[in-house]
Amino acid sequence: MSAGVEGGLLVLAVGLFLLLLIAEKRRPYRPTPTSSLRQSLTTNASAFLFNNLVMNALSLSSLFVVAQRYGSHGLLHGLDDGPMKLALSFVFFDFVVYCWHFLGHHSERLWRLHKVHHSDKIIHVSTGLRFHVLDQLLEVGVKCIAVMIVGVAAHVVVVCEIIRMFFVFFHHANVAVPGERWLSYLVITPSLHRAHHSTRRIEHDSNYGIVLACWDILFGTRKVLAPQEFGLENVEARNILQLFSLAFVTEHYFARVMHLLPRPDRRHELRPAPIALPVRRERRS
Repeated sequence: MSAGVEGGLLVLAVGLFLLLLIAEKRRPYRPTPTSSLRQSLTTNASAFLFNNLVMNALSLSSLFVVAQRYGSHGLLHGLDDGPMKLALSFVFFDFVVYCWHFLGHHSERLWRLHKVHHSDKIIHVSTGLRFHVLDQLLEVGVKCIAVMIVGVAAHVVVVCEIIRMFFVFFHHANVAVPGERWLSYLVITPSLHRAHHSTRRIEHDSNYGIVLACWDILFGTRKVLAPQEFGLENVEARNILQLFSLAFVTEHYFARVMHLLPRPDRRHELRPAPIALPVRRERRS
């Protein structure tokens, strides 16, 4: 069953991804240079493929296996597998991921992994694929624990993951969404998540929600703003090797290295010639 579920999720993810790519083309929120978009897309897609290969090899895409084994236990195992159980499970899982996301920003060790996701200089749908493999593995472990605590069937986990996957792509998309001001009080929208990807840390330490907007409202982590720049200051990854190496280099260390590098010698630069001003001569009497 797990192989079929993984295949179905992959097909659905590709479909949603392509639909949002088309929407970005037809209704972009902010124009993006084609070269920058191509480079970002290539790096993000490479990270996605590598992450999935590793996770499949280590059998850590096992939320469904955990659900099959522990579905008869947990807090909600006594409820019928109906809409109520699905809704309660979804709300609980979304809250768990909100907390995990919050920790990813406020724990220095977790931030080393999570900042890989924040290193994209442009925000578009493929940014939702840009994660460090260790960050992904840890998140899967947290979700497995959540499944064991709740006690739900495998199909409930599948539905919750499909919804979460859609919103991860949706709120990274470079699209203009009509009625977003009001929609953002219900779910996480692209404008809210753009603030989360601001270069300034005081701005990107906010809007941790994945699907529901209520967690940021309840815990005071919601910020509504339009950042001018995205990504990490003085940090850029142009390929998958540079991307994954960011987890082992702190931003402070990177800044120190940049400071130690010799600056260009500007003494020999051409300077404009001085302008000769006319001298006023006094008349002799």
